[in-house]
Amino acid sequence: MKSHLIFGASQGLGDAFARGLPKAGDKIWLVSRSRPSSLELQDGVERIWIPADLSETGAAPIIFEHVQQEQLDVVVYNVGIWEKEGFEDHYTFDRDAPEHISRMIQTNITSAIVCLQGLLPNLRRSDSGRIILIGSTAGLSSANNTQVTFVASKFAIRGIGEALREHLRQDRIAVTCINPGELAAEIPYAEGRERALEAYGGTRIPLQDVVDLTNCLIGLSPAACVKEIHLPAMTDTNA
Repeated sequence: MKSHLIFGASQGLGDAFARGLPKAGDKIWLVSRSRPSSLELQDGVERIWIPADLSETGAAPIIFEHVQQEQLDVVVYNVGIWEKEGFEDHYTFDRDAPEHISRMIQTNITSAIVCLQGLLPNLRRSDSGRIILIGSTAGLSSANNTQVTFVASKFAIRGIGEALREHLRQDRIAVTCINPGELAAEIPYAEGRERALEAYGGTRIPLQDVVDLTNCLIGLSPAACVKEIHLPAMTDTNA
């Protein structure tokens, strides 16, 4: 039996983690602003919703209050908001509002550091603790993205992983950063891998691929630590 905590667990990849990572008998805390639909599943997994908005500084204490002193075996920080219209052809960094930039930094970077710091005592209770950070191929060199704040935050996630791994080496807590490329995030996990491949003609990565990869990491022995994984779409020539 394992205990998980998933950030950003109500939709897209976070919802996929909530459905595909835990096994019958496991316990999982789901951090999100909106109520996760996975709470309705009857699969032998105990799911607990932690309603919290990571763009607000008061989110971390809410999370800590729910988890208390319980053991955590796996923590997945799967959060990454981006610029409004950031992936539209007409997007320009020149028009990014300072308040939105600050909100992105709080959600994507500050919250990650503060929340993970507060959960370290819970992870240290595990015999095989793992932290998995979800970055992006946008945070890799020469990715050709112009969204300054989003790209900076994904570079930061990789930096957080590097330093946190060294900090936790003596505790034998593995820290891995997964950098996925274009995901078929609009296709719900429950609809299956083939549906995602069909919808985008094989140009976007099914959520199942990231879940399977993460389950592989979770299943490794405490002797192993995978530092970083880049997972671009096969057709993406910029990653």
